[in-house]
Amino acid sequence: MPDWKRCCIVIPAYNEESSVAAVVKGLRTAGFSRVLVVDDGSRDRTAESAERAGAAVLRHSLNRGLGGALATGIQAALRTNAEYIITCDADGQHAVEDVERVAGALASGEADAVIGSRLLRPGGMPLIRRAGNMGLNVITFALFGIWVTDSQSGLRGFTRSAAEKLRIESNRMEVSSEIIHEIRRNRLRFKEVPIRAIYTDYSLAHGQSHLNAANILLKLMLKKLLR
Repeated sequence: MPDWKRCCIVIPAYNEESSVAAVVKGLRTAGFSRVLVVDDGSRDRTAESAERAGAAVLRHSLNRGLGGALATGIQAALRTNAEYIITCDADGQHAVEDVERVAGALASGEADAVIGSRLLRPGGMPLIRRAGNMGLNVITFALFGIWVTDSQSGLRGFTRSAAEKLRIESNRMEVSSEIIHEIRRNRLRFKEVPIRAIYTDYSLAHGQSHLNAANILLKLMLKKLLR
């Protein structure tokens, strides 16, 4: 088993009581001993489930959104002196071996930032999800000038020096495209690795809606104008 003690896994979670424990246990079984769950103002027992499974937990008293949870988690991971920081969804849609693939690309020195792309091997991804992601990829490229095949992926990794440079200002779902912009702004060496998405009725219910996609577009356009 590889030594992943230098990695910290950051898991943003909102009302994920039914899935977060399995995600944490799977990561810890694979050797990821540093697992940090950010409970983003959940109304259920997400925090308790994560703690029982062996994660360290930080709590937001109010729901701040994905961006707020990622910012909290990444800053906390940096305070642990982690050399590599990986973000992972709490709904179980990422396979542990794909988390290892992202960690391995960082540890080998291939890149400063790694994105796990579900669209390099899109088998199993519903067509409507594939089309929506492709649309947001195009928008991200048009606004920020960097092309990635899966700009909305929740599985990402950064070296410590790269994570220290990230400026996360968005609180909500537009943070995924903002992170892509930060990769370009900081001229980070960047790599995509193929991953598979494990879709269940539960994970599909927690995904982005068409309304979310419209909100993301509006917020990204406003961010571009303000900058």
